[in-house]
Amino acid sequence: MAKASIAVDLFNPGQVFACMGFLEVADVLLGGAEGGFDWTNQSEVRFQLHAGKNEGNPFEAVLQFLVEAKIERLVPESYADPPAKKSQDKKKEKKGKKGNQSAADGNEDSTADAPLRQIGTFPAGKADPMILPLRFSVGNRILDVSHWCDASSRNSFKLFAGQQRSDAISRQMLEKIGELWKSRRAELVSKPFDLTVPLSGSSFKFDARKSWMAIDVGYSPDKQKHHVEASPIVEMLAAIGLEHARPDEYETREVCYGVWRGYVPPILARPILGGSSMGIPIRLFRFTLDLAGKNKNVTFATEETQV
Repeated sequence: MAKASIAVDLFNPGQVFACMGFLEVADVLLGGAEGGFDWTNQSEVRFQLHAGKNEGNPFEAVLQFLVEAKIERLVPESYADPPAKKSQDKKKEKKGKKGNQSAADGNEDSTADAPLRQIGTFPAGKADPMILPLRFSVGNRILDVSHWCDASSRNSFKLFAGQQRSDAISRQMLEKIGELWKSRRAELVSKPFDLTVPLSGSSFKFDARKSWMAIDVGYSPDKQKHHVEASPIVEMLAAIGLEHARPDEYETREVCYGVWRGYVPPILARPILGGSSMGIPIRLFRFTLDLAGKNKNVTFATEETQV
């Protein structure tokens, strides 16, 4: 059975959500995935994961899937993209003349939108082109991510806003992950959350290391076109990890999440992430969602209790 562990900061909510993402994707790719946290050594907490019948590193399998994945935007039948605004066309044309530039730079994207794929059951009442659900695929292996447009009774926990688009953010994260895969693969597999890169304003807002408060300091990295270091692994896998689980926003912008000790399958890990007790040792953490314009940013947490 494929088995491995990685270091995790339990006080960074995005890293915990990303562990849930590793567990979910490993279960899809390899089957029989179980994961959990080991805080025996408080100075280096580990997230342990095993899955599948073959030997190998499940974290590496998940990362390779993300590197190779193609993205499609999922839409209901009869959906069509709205006409592009002239201002956006001019910006894209201007960027094209400048030559090579990273995708999803700032709140704009220098590449064409991901292709559309129609689906019979759409997760929201209406398709918003800014927050369309996505399908990640490699061959016949597929993974759908749609939590940011979940119209059910659950909190969607969508933090990005404004002109940021789900597919542009995801493609930027996959591009950065691909660059790290090519240049620092061994490090990426052994300590995926430790490798940070400059990220523009477009992100899912999950990595607490990227949080900033313009209202307090009178400074906005987006407006100044400055990039903040964060982990594309944390950003992307946290988004995936919240597909079937949510932290508990018990008050406006006040959030609780749980972590568990020992190996459990995704179906048990999901309620624990939301703070529910499942008869095994858990720890509960709370954090505040900071406001940055229309966006919400995850901040570092404080521990509440151990059960």
